[in-house]
Amino acid sequence: MEEDGGLAKKREALWKRARMIRAIRNFLTDRDYLEVETPHLIPSVIPEAHIDAISCAGGFLHTSPELHMKRLLATGYPRIFQICKCFRGGELGPSHLPEFTMLEWYCRSMDYRELMKECEELIVSVAGDLGCGDVINYQGKAIGLQRPWESISVREAFACYAPMSMDKAVMENCFDGIMVSRIEPRLGIGQPTFIYDYPVSGSALAKEKKEDFALAERFELYMGGKEIANACSELTDPKEHQRRFLNVNKYRYSAGKSIYPVSERFLEDMASMPQAAGIALGVDRLAMIFCDSSAINEVVSFVPEFL
Repeated sequence: MEEDGGLAKKREALWKRARMIRAIRNFLTDRDYLEVETPHLIPSVIPEAHIDAISCAGGFLHTSPELHMKRLLATGYPRIFQICKCFRGGELGPSHLPEFTMLEWYCRSMDYRELMKECEELIVSVAGDLGCGDVINYQGKAIGLQRPWESISVREAFACYAPMSMDKAVMENCFDGIMVSRIEPRLGIGQPTFIYDYPVSGSALAKEKKEDFALAERFELYMGGKEIANACSELTDPKEHQRRFLNVNKYRYSAGKSIYPVSERFLEDMASMPQAAGIALGVDRLAMIFCDSSAINEVVSFVPEFL
């Protein structure tokens, strides 16, 4: 009997995904990053305006491992990474699943500009291990990996692609909508794009820029119009953390969303937090790019069976 074409395509994607994850591990361990595991079931999550946690057994399934990974940084681990499942409510679509795989890594004494370079080096290295060379073909278009990659500030992107300035969009509370509809589809076309210096009002865990306190030392990476990674120079001031968490919870309350308890242990450990940078990279989305897949369900073994 001839093998089903869809099954064969998924089998090929899962093999490539496995090789991709192995290449990621090799890159990071070769740079002396320690692979760690942190709890998935936690008593509190970091409040974020547009990310909803899933309640479980009196606590929450983590939306990201960052809370505990930053606590490890604060207790003296200088370079750490983790590849794990994360869980978010209400996320289901061509590029979203409520259960998905995240890569996060953190490095002491690094800032977001240096991390941008390391992110670039990681993906180029993985592409080489997968035999892609300098070009990835994604959905009929070539994404060139020759360095340096394109970079553009958020303010510049709004000036180029949006009907209003970044500052006006923040003031009128339409920043996220414009990003999704007008700016994101134009990023990472032809080559990967870093977009950086986001408004601090939407960057709860990022350090403020010394040159402009309205901006945060944060970047995102786009490939083929998809957000692949989100990174920042880490905020280390526990009082500022607490102030931002309270503001996010106030927003969530006004929007009719659940509010989340603040982790006192996290705030206590932040008193010892060193200068560091951290990044969250969507493993499933990166697999979509390398496997030339238009839907996330094509690069995971199973999709949710209870929805």
